[in-house]
Amino acid sequence: MLTKHIGVDLGTVNVLVWVRGKGIILQEPSVVAIAINDNKIVAVGSEARAMLGRTPETIEVARPLRDGVIADYVVTEAMLRYFIEKVAGRLRLFKPLIAISVPVGVTSVESRAVHDAAIQAGGREAYLIPEPLAAAIGAGMPVNTPTGNLVVDIGGGTSEAAVISMNGIVEFASVRIGGNRIDEAIISYVKRKYNLMIGEQTAEDVKIKIGGALPLAEELTMEVRGRDQVSGLPKTIQITSGEVTEAIAEPLASIVGVVKNVLEKTPPELASDVIDRGIVMTGGGSLLRDFHQLLTKETGVPCYVADNPIACVALGAGKALEDYEVIKRSLPAY
Repeated sequence: MLTKHIGVDLGTVNVLVWVRGKGIILQEPSVVAIAINDNKIVAVGSEARAMLGRTPETIEVARPLRDGVIADYVVTEAMLRYFIEKVAGRLRLFKPLIAISVPVGVTSVESRAVHDAAIQAGGREAYLIPEPLAAAIGAGMPVNTPTGNLVVDIGGGTSEAAVISMNGIVEFASVRIGGNRIDEAIISYVKRKYNLMIGEQTAEDVKIKIGGALPLAEELTMEVRGRDQVSGLPKTIQITSGEVTEAIAEPLASIVGVVKNVLEKTPPELASDVIDRGIVMTGGGSLLRDFHQLLTKETGVPCYVADNPIACVALGAGKALEDYEVIKRSLPAY
């Protein structure tokens, strides 16, 4: 009982950490600021995110995870160590047990990198849980029964859909498109239409405040500031929610395609369960206005957003640690 159980959602955009008995106790952006001269870490998490696009040449702000997998091993390990020390304390008699989510279908090299980073960061043992399975457990779906549960996890770097039954993934499909690609679509649309360069933070604000998967009944507008490409000077424009819906239509269509792909491959018995129960959406991307309605319209299957969708994967990874012996039987050998 003295050993801490920690569940980690190692996301492209955010890292969430769950601790047994305490719940989710940390949610920080997966961003690290590094001093180039001596290769030292200057800031991690929210502090580093505030520096994005605002640093001198001597400081580099990086996202060590890309499309849900480790792009920079050394920085990821340092970031994980920082977060684990933050929740478990620096002086530990007992090393924690860590369950970390990985995208379904990652290569053995990618999963080994996550496992090793967790051990190097101070874990006694590290268990890898596929993200859709962790999301389904965290969303409270009955994954241990012989019934079909369809979960769609829309993260920052990847979107995954999977049918789960008896603690295992029966069918899945994933695409390396998520919230980041939606932001990029807004940036390129504004650049193309208004000759205005805007940053990632601005694009994310636009997506959250006025973005929608379907045209809104009452159109919203927002002021956007950026740099004019022609004059090179600062400029402000007005953008409408209709324009944002048009801008993000392509990445959303790719995500809908993933869900359709899984439904097409699902065995008939499980498909009938999915129609009865509906599709559950998790991950930050599922919070986009009317996204569940777009999915319902495109697939013909009712769709719901889970309670606290951002926390589902971290919660599920932690809960999976409690029943790991049972779940282990149906996990791929990482």
